[in-house]
Amino acid sequence: MKSILITFCLLTICVTTTTGQTIKSGEKLVFAGSYNMSGLMTQLAQVTMTTETVSTAKNSYLHLNCELSTYSKWDSFFKIRDIYESYVNPTNLKPSLYKRSIDEGGYTKKEKYIFKGNTVNSTTKRRNKPETQKIVTIGSSTQDVISLFYKVRTMDFSKYKVGQTVSLLIIFDEKQVPVTLKYMGKETVNAGNLGKKECFKISIGAKTNALRGKDKNLIWFTADAKKIPALLKFSIPVGTGQLTLTSATGI
Repeated sequence: MKSILITFCLLTICVTTTTGQTIKSGEKLVFAGSYNMSGLMTQLAQVTMTTETVSTAKNSYLHLNCELSTYSKWDSFFKIRDIYESYVNPTNLKPSLYKRSIDEGGYTKKEKYIFKGNTVNSTTKRRNKPETQKIVTIGSSTQDVISLFYKVRTMDFSKYKVGQTVSLLIIFDEKQVPVTLKYMGKETVNAGNLGKKECFKISIGAKTNALRGKDKNLIWFTADAKKIPALLKFSIPVGTGQLTLTSATGI
């Protein structure tokens, strides 16, 4: 199940040219997570993503929060309670702080990344192991996976040609991960409470074991200024599944 959320985040990578759109505070997106079990797509979990403005004595940030929880009836099978957070500049979505707290089948892990120029100072605590610290060198445009989810929605995909690709970097598990995004045209899909929407179809490839297959990991963003993610299909080492938007509010 961890691979599901990793895939979800990797499938929202952005490029450098933006439309100038900003992400609103007070937004809430809810997705149903399904997994292929014996040939049937079975809903197992819910992913909830929210945005809010937070202020310190010196700065104001946009707090991006993502929570993944299995439905209670599946908790006895494999209980998951994961939280991913990013604190970013409200204008350019550049991250200052990233936090990750996972509890998956009894395995726990907490991470904190502090972004300082071209370095990330990371602190990690795994269950029954001492806390570790590390300094990771990153590129000037490298971001955490959550901030990239929102950054992608400032992109103007209408300028892309079918088959066009872009190579980028993210940081995850204290490593930079190369990723490739490919524009595959437009399709109409169901976007939850938003109804049927024409969407930009995007394929993602990454140098990671989290994703498998060529053009098997796909995401559909509504083909409008808001670019709400409506549907995601993923292929990972242990099977296939999808995330479907059920509710989008405050957009």
